[in-house]
Amino acid sequence: MIKIDPMSTKTSFESALEQLQLAVKKLESGELTLEQSLLQFEEGVRLTRLCQEQLSSAEQRVDILMKSNSTPEFQPFK
Repeated sequence: MIKIDPMSTKTSFESALEQLQLAVKKLESGELTLEQSLLQFEEGVRLTRLCQEQLSSAEQRVDILMKSNSTPEFQPFK
């Protein structure tokens, strides 16, 4: 299982999605112990949340740009 330190550099959406797909494959293989399966599931939940946050942020950015009638305005994000 690939672990990423949340305090390290931010994981890209593509990297998180790739890791999530790998976790799903491992879970579907049926070769993991119960404890390993639980750890993979926890990692999958974390990665899913990370992807959802990044998608939400991208959607907000697009909304701001689309609502602008003239030159796009840059605004700080959370």
